[in-house]
Amino acid sequence: MLKDITETGKGRGERLAARITAAQKSLLQHAAALSGRTVSDFVVASAQAAAERVIEEHETIRLTRAEQVAFVSALLEAPKPGPRLRKAAAKYRRQMGL
Repeated sequence: MLKDITETGKGRGERLAARITAAQKSLLQHAAALSGRTVSDFVVASAQAAAERVIEEHETIRLTRAEQVAFVSALLEAPKPGPRLRKAAAKYRRQMGL
C-alpha cells in the first residue's frame, strides 16, 4: 500500500481545488463532523484511500486457482528455447559485448 502522507504531514504544500454542489458540500461537512475531522482532512483522506484502491485494483493480478496452477506450470515447465530465440539471444549478446 502507498505511504500515508496525511499522517506524516509531508506534502502539505500543494493545494487542490474542486467545484462541488451545495448538496455535495453539505454531505462532506456532515461526514467530516461525524468522523471528527475537518472537511479538508476528511476529503484528502477519502480521496487518498480511493486513489490507493484504484491503483491496487489496476496493478494487482488476481487469478483463480486453476489460473494459478496454469501460470506456475508454465513457468516450471517452460519449453526449451527454439532456434530463432537462441539466434536472437546470441545476436543480443554480441551487440552488448557480453
